[in-house]
Amino acid sequence: MRICVAGAAGAFGTKHLEALANIEGVEVTSVVGGDADDIDAFAAARSIPHATRNLNEAIARDDVDAVILATPTPLHAEQTIACLRAGKHVLCEIPMADSLADAQAVVQAQRETGLVAMVDHVRRFNPSHQWIHDRIRAGELKIQQMDIQTYFFRRTNTNAKGEPRSWTDHLLWHHACHTVDLFQYQTGEIAEHVAGVQGPPHPELGIAMDMGILMKAASGAVCTLSLSFNNDGPFGTWFRYICDNGTYVARYDDLFDGHDNRVDLSGVAVSTNGIELADREFIAAIREGREPNSSVAQGLSAMETLDRIEKSLL
Repeated sequence: MRICVAGAAGAFGTKHLEALANIEGVEVTSVVGGDADDIDAFAAARSIPHATRNLNEAIARDDVDAVILATPTPLHAEQTIACLRAGKHVLCEIPMADSLADAQAVVQAQRETGLVAMVDHVRRFNPSHQWIHDRIRAGELKIQQMDIQTYFFRRTNTNAKGEPRSWTDHLLWHHACHTVDLFQYQTGEIAEHVAGVQGPPHPELGIAMDMGILMKAASGAVCTLSLSFNNDGPFGTWFRYICDNGTYVARYDDLFDGHDNRVDLSGVAVSTNGIELADREFIAAIREGREPNSSVAQGLSAMETLDRIEKSLL
């Protein structure tokens, strides 16, 4: 499987490169960088044979079977469609688009080409959330409430590495997207009721720096999500699952019970790295000719819910 990683020098592009190195039968044959990247030196240091700043150049190559997009959010829909039209399978970082109309266009392109198109809703693959999901499916747990905090300190335009970013991030269409998809995935339901509030926009960035979201499923399960770019503390997201049979707190790939005892996640998956597990699912789906978990078609419901939340924001 010959892979191109676009946005390879960024925070998540490098994570995908590290993950792909652990998967048998995979070769990174091309990397795409942004204007500020020394992508040629980046590729040479990793013995990657091709480097460019032009995605169209990469997807025209015969030695590229599939593309992983870790590029700026505003480019996701356009680039995903371009990859599909070029005959390449594609895994796109979330969100697949920053509007419902663009997300619908992505899904339509996948249907027309029949290729594997997946959006990297990595929370579906983190062993912590997988452990919860497996027990829900087995009838051992039922979610009563999910309480999530997504906190960053980003009063300037920086990425997860703290480096300058060329585009503006968004609490709703990026960071809330993780939780909206996860709530619907774990409950197996579309949020029946949604509501959102947001703080004032940043005078320079033009985006809300604080936001609160409520969701409720038909079963009665509720989700409370707090998001902030004003939090002067550790970066990250913490998920509290309040269930009929215990409380659990997920911190990325780790899981604890309500009394802060670590839950043994050995045996949940072949890796403890959620990004690697998502990449493995992408590659397996291509090899097996099937729809992946977290396909763009499956991810569309989260985009529809985000659109409803945006329209409700006060």
